[in-house]
Amino acid sequence: MDFNPTYTNNNDKKKTMKQSMLLCCKVYISESRNKETLDSIERAARSDPETIIVNKFKDYDYNRVGYTLVSYVAHDSIGCPIYSPLHQSVVAMAGVAYEAINLESHCGAHPRLGVIDDMVCHPLGRASLDEAAWLAKTIASDIGNRFQVPVYLYAAAHPTGKTLETIRRELGYYRPNFIGNLWAGWARPEILPEKPNEGPETVSPTKGVVMVGARPWIATYNVPILSTDVSAARRIAAMVSGRGGGLPTVQTLGLVHGEDTTEIACMLLEPNQIGVDRVQDHVEMLAAREGLDVGERFFTDLSPEMIVERYMKLVSTDSS
Repeated sequence: MDFNPTYTNNNDKKKTMKQSMLLCCKVYISESRNKETLDSIERAARSDPETIIVNKFKDYDYNRVGYTLVSYVAHDSIGCPIYSPLHQSVVAMAGVAYEAINLESHCGAHPRLGVIDDMVCHPLGRASLDEAAWLAKTIASDIGNRFQVPVYLYAAAHPTGKTLETIRRELGYYRPNFIGNLWAGWARPEILPEKPNEGPETVSPTKGVVMVGARPWIATYNVPILSTDVSAARRIAAMVSGRGGGLPTVQTLGLVHGEDTTEIACMLLEPNQIGVDRVQDHVEMLAAREGLDVGERFFTDLSPEMIVERYMKLVSTDSS
């Protein structure tokens, strides 16, 4: 057989383009204790072999799992995004989650407003934030219409860029509703105080609502506080956060975590400007003032570079 270098080079070029125009979708689901349910959700995510689960982080006490999925985005002849395997994979995950999980039976130490609490799309490689926003809006429309779940868009996916934190505050996300420190069931009116962007304006207590957004990369990590004093953890969290007069572009939660610790859950909106080390130093200083020790911090996801590297390895393995 004759070797055709032009054909091979064109294929390589297409493959390189596909691998460089990547989108990431993080899906946070209100379940971590039922292995059968998680296995079913993961099978749904893998129903399209071009979608790769590059990371999974689950927390028993929070009763919450986060999946990081990656795939390419394809464009039409004028460069507009028209397809990503992530779309159907994420919608398939949602279908399984809504079928298997009943929010009225759910209880955990992390706030949530739905069976699927949050979906956020990030650009990777040479992809743009506009492409991530397109994916978020496409997913949101399907979830709202197919599963009759109210969907709130945020950040780059929202028409005016409304923030996730603002929407959550409007809906009472941060207020525990069970024994002072936990979130259980759906304890809010079925008629929503704010109109969703997709789906119905009334809530099914078994499903709740979902946030779907697009934004530049954020870093998420947690700092254990070696104390059961959740009031102290909340004070520390408030003083670390930008909202509380602490570090700009940093959002935090002080949460119960297990029987003998609390935790500061940190979200760094601009990690290249205010990084983990600076946040960690601030937490340790404030904890020392309270007379408390700090445990070893841990990330709940990989860096963008590590995610792309893992995706490329997994894609190569699957195609070999």
